[in-house]
Amino acid sequence: MGRHPRVLTVILAGGAGSRLDGLTERRAKPVIPFGGSYRLIDFSLSNCAHSGLTDVWIVEQYQPYRLNTHLANGRPWDLDRLHGGLQILPPFEARNSGDGFAEGNADALWRNRTFLRDFDPDLLLVLSADHVYRLDYRDVIESHLSRANAAVTMVTTRVPKSEASRFGNVVTDARGRVTRFAYKPERPESDLGTAEIFVYDARALLESLEHLAEEPVDDEDEPGLKDFGHELLPHLVAEGQAYEYRHEEYWRDVGTIESYFAGHQDLLAPDPPFILDDPDWPIRTFASPRAPARIAASARVEDSLVSPGCQVAGRVVRSVLGPGVVVERGATIRDAVVMEGVMLRADAVVDRAILDEGVIIGEKAKIGKASEAAAVTVVGYHARIADGARVPAGTHVPPQESL
Repeated sequence: MGRHPRVLTVILAGGAGSRLDGLTERRAKPVIPFGGSYRLIDFSLSNCAHSGLTDVWIVEQYQPYRLNTHLANGRPWDLDRLHGGLQILPPFEARNSGDGFAEGNADALWRNRTFLRDFDPDLLLVLSADHVYRLDYRDVIESHLSRANAAVTMVTTRVPKSEASRFGNVVTDARGRVTRFAYKPERPESDLGTAEIFVYDARALLESLEHLAEEPVDDEDEPGLKDFGHELLPHLVAEGQAYEYRHEEYWRDVGTIESYFAGHQDLLAPDPPFILDDPDWPIRTFASPRAPARIAASARVEDSLVSPGCQVAGRVVRSVLGPGVVVERGATIRDAVVMEGVMLRADAVVDRAILDEGVIIGEKAKIGKASEAAAVTVVGYHARIADGARVPAGTHVPPQESL
């Protein structure tokens, strides 16, 4: 390009997160708590901060209020600037369009094309907001620039073959060019999946979106834009302009109840594959100050993460406690993810469960089952479980429900 390329980062934070069931009923997926004190969007924003990327746009749609509150104008990630910094693209419906809101991430970019053209970037770094990982995006950008004809560079990662159908499936040649791509195929050809991190040549991207937006799909009068994997990426692969950047370190999608729970188990492993407070690349977040956690003499805490503001007088085993959780004397939490402000009354037992914010578990109540084979139990936002109640393994208690 002859000069340092102008890079615009776009974080797609508008999905409803339906696979996370009640956890996204009252919040956008990017602000679901993770690791006690953090939110999912903190990982992509922290990566941007450490990568020196200062023009970051957030595309919103579903439940934007709590997301906007958490973003705090970009302060935790040094993005509150007079020029550039964090910009929020709220959902909107264009005049006379008659087609509602965006129906996928490619469609979301297309609807914001005027703003993208006004910014006039050379490269567009497009990120999702529901994955846990560390990555210096400058390495991906350099890899992209090293390929003269690259329209897109996809970050790829190895995924278990049993889960490969959840992702964009990729086959590459010896030069790193993507030769085949299938979006969430029933029969994946490889164990190589897209990590939902893309560097696009901005002009090629906008030209491709314009071309695809004008084409009907399956002889129907619908635009050819939904998610990247439906039309955009297959188009660029067919043109021979798609390449991979292989991410060999930790990366986890936490877009389902099972993977969200498993991501927390990773944090609690004897030798965890991901450290939240790595001094060389700390995860930053927006949070109100709280007093240190208080651990009573009657407490027993094993292999767990306990956030500030907690009061623990009972037993906590292989669990993550968010800020302000109270575990009364005689209560037991095992293999659980417990979010902010949860109250566990005396002699209650919680096993293999996710407790959303503000949940109250009554005295001697029993939640879930202590077995690795048991399905994860989910108790929704501000739900109330009565004294002595029994909630079987795998139950999903709706938000604000009383049992």
